[in-house]
Amino acid sequence: MVSRASLNIDRLVSAPPAIEVRGIAKSFRIPHERRDTVREHFLHPTKRTSYEANLVLRDINFSIKKGERFGVVGRNGSGKTTLLKTIAGIYRADAGEVVVNGMLSPFIELGVGFNMELTARDNVIISGTLLGLSKRDLEERFDEIIAFAELERFVDQRLKNYSSGMQVRLAYSVAIQVPFDILLVDEVLAVGDAKFQQKCAGTFDEFQEAGKTLILVSHSPIAVRDYCDRAILLEDGVIASIGPANEVVDFYLEREGLTQFKDLNR
Repeated sequence: MVSRASLNIDRLVSAPPAIEVRGIAKSFRIPHERRDTVREHFLHPTKRTSYEANLVLRDINFSIKKGERFGVVGRNGSGKTTLLKTIAGIYRADAGEVVVNGMLSPFIELGVGFNMELTARDNVIISGTLLGLSKRDLEERFDEIIAFAELERFVDQRLKNYSSGMQVRLAYSVAIQVPFDILLVDEVLAVGDAKFQQKCAGTFDEFQEAGKTLILVSHSPIAVRDYCDRAILLEDGVIASIGPANEVVDFYLEREGLTQFKDLNR
């Protein structure tokens, strides 16, 4: 288990929330249209499509203190990524509101903004510029970005020839160079190898010591237990459990019949 930076509970209790999620709900419309033949397409070109509402999040409420490392766990389809994208403002909630106190940096989808036809060198410059880094910032931090991603040998190789692990290392290395108060991370630990996961854990400790807030969404309950202070368990779009990360994860493992993993890496 990765050692964590000591957490000052009194400071977290007294500080204003970094994020408040107040009763948010989010649904998507699933289209339904049946046209069995090409002839029907020509005969009924304006035929209406019916829609079915798919409610993904329902009445979600929680707050996250400044400097906290907060995890979100749950099965596939439970609403984890939708919640993260709603907090980030990528999705607009149907009801409720999200209050963010600080500069937010979302690291949600692998390679968003990357051009697969360009080299890592070019992508660092373009992505960093889009994220607000100046030319001087990029010049000063370029070697550090590439070194953290462990891509020195491949810096002039096109990204289309990179593995998914190489891409996520590069994307994360760029993302953490941008000034932020709150970092949203979706499954970065699932793609990287063990060494990269250790490096990420090290940055999580540094962020917390600097008073920065982390929200980690992961399919791995063990990662959430090891790296987070508190967590929520999502089930079918609602919060089934909230509290200390180790308690939420143990509850989740018991619900899933995976109690053999409860002592893993403790």
